[in-house]
Amino acid sequence: MVTEKRSDIIILGIESSCDDTSAAIIRNDLILSNEVSGQAIHKAYGGVVPELASRAHQQNIIPVVDLAIKKAGISTSDIAAVAFTRGPGLLGSLLVGTSFAKGFALARNIPLIEVNHLQGHVLAHFIQESEVKKKTPEFPFLCLLVSGGNSQIIVVRDHLEMEVIGQTIDDAAGEAFDKCAKVIGLPYPGGPLIDKLAQIGNRDAFKFARPKIPGLDYSFSGLKTSFLYFIRDRMEEFPDFIEENKADICASLQETIIQVLMTKLKLAAKETGIRTMTVAGGVSANSGLRSALLGAAEKHNWEMFIPPFKFTTDNAAMIAITGYYKYLKGEFASQDAVPYSRVSLK
Repeated sequence: MVTEKRSDIIILGIESSCDDTSAAIIRNDLILSNEVSGQAIHKAYGGVVPELASRAHQQNIIPVVDLAIKKAGISTSDIAAVAFTRGPGLLGSLLVGTSFAKGFALARNIPLIEVNHLQGHVLAHFIQESEVKKKTPEFPFLCLLVSGGNSQIIVVRDHLEMEVIGQTIDDAAGEAFDKCAKVIGLPYPGGPLIDKLAQIGNRDAFKFARPKIPGLDYSFSGLKTSFLYFIRDRMEEFPDFIEENKADICASLQETIIQVLMTKLKLAAKETGIRTMTVAGGVSANSGLRSALLGAAEKHNWEMFIPPFKFTTDNAAMIAITGYYKYLKGEFASQDAVPYSRVSLK
């Protein structure tokens, strides 16, 4: 059993912002366990149903936390603080995690730490998985945060000091992947399926609109509209167009989204002079994006950091590591903290 030494800070992390219930245990920056329980029920509806998500969280939260504690080899008395996702996310889902965290902290008279979900994605790069320390990004660095709900370019000056210098003005990259996947009949979540099909398709087969937004901001709503009209028009001429060209459609769509993301990241690197790059969020698991980032890093002499797949999607390990750094600075939350559905990084 792991016991808490004077130099050890053991944090319980809770993540419940969408449809994954997750709990993690971290000792300082070393992850001891990271358990995630998904919700397959949403596949039947083509997207996450908020009410069903919150009910599933209520069923999953206690078993997931119990499993995380057991796998970490600790007891509840070893835990120094509990960190939880306060937002952004689905309000009903966040309420489950927030309420559990409050009760856990209150019962054990330990500090409560609120975490911005977006900040957690960025700090996933600092999670250590063994006693042999891996290299982590040096400050300042740029982070391309791309997920179903967010697309941002962030200047990270310290663990808890971040500035958004570019972001989507409408839809996020992950949302574009999923909604375009739905148009061509792929089940939810469509992003990973597009990635899989794109690997056997021709990325230059079709051309889609690339919105021209000034500065470092993104837009993907025009791309979605362009894609919808393209598919509609081709289907009117060739009813079997999707089935006969699905891999090429996916490859071309993926290439368009990646080029939009990469164009802005390259511009951000040029404007800031920062050459250390990171990527975070669910879309960072995309093989095409990872390949483009590594290629750009080699071409432009960037130092590139790409997180393990398990730390790209929503998980409590990223909440726990953020909680650790906030614990060191004494940034604790009160019992009257309430979740928020929308928020940006400051």
